[in-house]
Amino acid sequence: MTTQERSGGGMSEKRRARLRLEISREAARLFWEQGVAATSGDQIAEAVGLSTRTIWRHFRSKESCAEPIVMQGVVTLMTVLRSWPRHSSLEDHLATELVRFRHEAPPVDLADEMLAMKMIRLADTEPALRTAWLMACDQTEREMCVIIGDRLERPSGDLEVRMHAAASAAVVRVLDEHIGTAILAGDDLAEFTDVTALSRRLAHAIRTATGGVVGDPVD
Repeated sequence: MTTQERSGGGMSEKRRARLRLEISREAARLFWEQGVAATSGDQIAEAVGLSTRTIWRHFRSKESCAEPIVMQGVVTLMTVLRSWPRHSSLEDHLATELVRFRHEAPPVDLADEMLAMKMIRLADTEPALRTAWLMACDQTEREMCVIIGDRLERPSGDLEVRMHAAASAAVVRVLDEHIGTAILAGDDLAEFTDVTALSRRLAHAIRTATGGVVGDPVD
């Protein structure tokens, strides 16, 4: 077996993930343009250039097709947080890394992030898409358990670690929903385009939600 583990049918996991994301992009575009109810599995398949049967091999329902693109809304942040050095504050690390990503190749394409924001916005009125978004938030919380556990030198399953992770993930969810609503409403985005200010806002919210436990450098 190579470093790319094989899934059923001989497709590598990396290729499978790329295909799922491609399907998710087209499904998200259709959901946004014509609504979830008016979009069929056949339409999604046609947009991607695949058979409907192939769509159902990768997704359990048409609504679940939104899950990979919805997850893109938090991938960049999680990528940054995984590399958070112990000697750096959350504010400084977020500001440095998010600015760097803006000028280099980011983990997630901006177009995918915008699609994710649209799906998060639609989730307000589409229960099935709300499920996809909450699943992404659950994944964020699980990753925050590992990140915070490492900084506190406690197991990721420790009760206090889990509580701080849940609070931090809630901050990410609420802020993403707020930004998505503002972007799609055509509001003034000045407060979101200043990466340093946005980083400090997020870090301050996480500090507040965790009672000051998460955010400082650690020895």
